[in-house]
Amino acid sequence: MQKPIFTGAGTALITPFKDGEVDYKALEGLIEFQIAGGIDALIICGTTGEPATLDDNEHKRVVEFALEKVNGRVPVIAGTGSNNTQYAVDLSRFAEKAGADGLLLVTPYYNKCSQKGIVSHFNTVADSVNIPCIVYNVPGRTGFCISVDSYKQIAKHQNIVATKEASGNLLLMMEVLEACGNDMYMYSGDDQQVVPLMSMGAIGFISVFSNIMPAEAHKMAQACLDGDFKTAAAMQLKYLRLMNGLFMQVNPIPVKTAVAKMGYCNNEFRMPLCPMDAADDEKLFALMREQGLIK
Repeated sequence: MQKPIFTGAGTALITPFKDGEVDYKALEGLIEFQIAGGIDALIICGTTGEPATLDDNEHKRVVEFALEKVNGRVPVIAGTGSNNTQYAVDLSRFAEKAGADGLLLVTPYYNKCSQKGIVSHFNTVADSVNIPCIVYNVPGRTGFCISVDSYKQIAKHQNIVATKEASGNLLLMMEVLEACGNDMYMYSGDDQQVVPLMSMGAIGFISVFSNIMPAEAHKMAQACLDGDFKTAAAMQLKYLRLMNGLFMQVNPIPVKTAVAKMGYCNNEFRMPLCPMDAADDEKLFALMREQGLIK
């Protein structure tokens, strides 16, 4: 099995906007905030980065820009998944050429495929590059869940090194760890399940929460990696209310709102995403205040 792209906490970074355009100055500030906080990896143009509303040129430029600014300080993983296999291949090849350390490949959505189709899809994309790939199982968004049998087949590909598991189904995740643990690493795709999953063998998590608390996310993951699950569990419980609050509306609306409250970007989205309503905004403000993030 290949060496993992990273262990610990990786941030699924938001994409800031200003006056309808990508705000590259704010993006640079977010990158520096993350690295200063000790984050272990950055995921660019994952779900939290709103790639669905970036055009092709923007998507590519955001990936390029992040790679330029990170400059090798932490691994950069580019979200290049699509429900169009050929487009995923093209975008993945671009990211590889740009210098990405790895790729995040979500399962096809809307035009849902069969289990046979998902194996063919991931193998085709992985065949097209020579960098490690992380498959991304998030049935709550895609309407499709990778089966254990499909995982077994996918895990045999030399370029598919890990899965980001956001099914929320701990039984499925345990079965995948048992069946594929010698061939594929696992990252938790849910902040709320980090400690349970890492206690069973996951090597880290890809986080929304770390957009606002990178140092704490890193420390929690590192405690798990060190076998100090008592400390990690205490941190998981300490931040659980805030983690839940970041999903009181569809991601990334609450987390971008939180980052904006901290002064790192505008609270600006691209439709169909829109700002939070006043009641939820106040709830989020209170949760952030509890953790000392704002006064």
